[in-house]
Amino acid sequence: MNEKLISKKKPAYPISDALSTYLTAQGRNIKIPIFYDDLLRFQGAVEIFDDNDNDTLWVSCFFAEHESEEIKLSLKQVYSILHSDGSATILPYLNIDSIDFCTFGNTKPFRVKVRNILNDNYIFLYIKKADASRIYGLELEHILSPNHINFLVYKDTLIEEHISGIPGDTYISEHLSEISEQDKRALAKEFVKFNERCFVRLLADMRSYNYVIVITHDFDRKQYRIRAVDFDQQSYEGNPKVYKPQFLKENNDLVKLSLEVLAKESIEQYEKEERSLLAKRATSEHERLHDLITCMKADQISSKEKIKQLRTGLFDLTGDIQFKRSKNMGEILDSTLNFIIRNYKNENPYIIK
Repeated sequence: MNEKLISKKKPAYPISDALSTYLTAQGRNIKIPIFYDDLLRFQGAVEIFDDNDNDTLWVSCFFAEHESEEIKLSLKQVYSILHSDGSATILPYLNIDSIDFCTFGNTKPFRVKVRNILNDNYIFLYIKKADASRIYGLELEHILSPNHINFLVYKDTLIEEHISGIPGDTYISEHLSEISEQDKRALAKEFVKFNERCFVRLLADMRSYNYVIVITHDFDRKQYRIRAVDFDQQSYEGNPKVYKPQFLKENNDLVKLSLEVLAKESIEQYEKEERSLLAKRATSEHERLHDLITCMKADQISSKEKIKQLRTGLFDLTGDIQFKRSKNMGEILDSTLNFIIRNYKNENPYIIK
């Protein structure tokens, strides 16, 4: 559990022409009025601390007076493009309350708080340097997970909507010990399914601060969902363990909880359920998934050493010869999805063939 699995910072990969064409076809590639580099021209910044006076690693940015209004207008337009039809009719009712910059992580994003001045409702959006790995991760999350993802790309700039929820590390440290036994079982079930989903779709580095916990109140209980918020490590690492959150020490408390409240048979059941759901989603979104993986197969998003290590590890785990024949991360992901689809169809006697 304490093995060091992620040792070096992942490089950013450019968006290929094929991926750009795919994004255009899916309505993701849209002209926007401001670029990531424009926001880097901030003139000063103040550190942001949380309620316990801990450094959040975010700083609040200030821009020169002659640029500030233009930047804020452009950010309002970005909001309109992302959440509406791009028209200017809503702009008079919007205000940019803050522009923050993160000093930690691969993408070093800007976080923009957009407030509706009529009712004080607000949302956040993020502006980042576009990275092909992250875009593949976002698209795969949209296609294969139960969550819809809203994002836009224009040249080397990525715009993402905020994913609401309690940060995993915060929830583990402040709430995990206080929840009821029923809630522990519900959360453990979701962690098992999240663990399996990340592994099958090859999303790595799901340490507790890279996902959020979403709680929905049902009429007689709480429903839990774990949502990834960091997609930089999509199909990059070579060690298969990195793709399973259970092997990352930051998740030890959730692993311990799951083993305490769930029987081995329940864990196996939930893993099988999640693989079946992934197989169904992959089948129903076959054309879109095929187009995306075709882009991945022609793209370089990892090193030869990591590709070789991963395909060997997955072959040893499954015995499926397709993994040995895979030449890149796109082919490995394709082999993974084909493996679970094949098993689902072979084991389900009710499918009409």
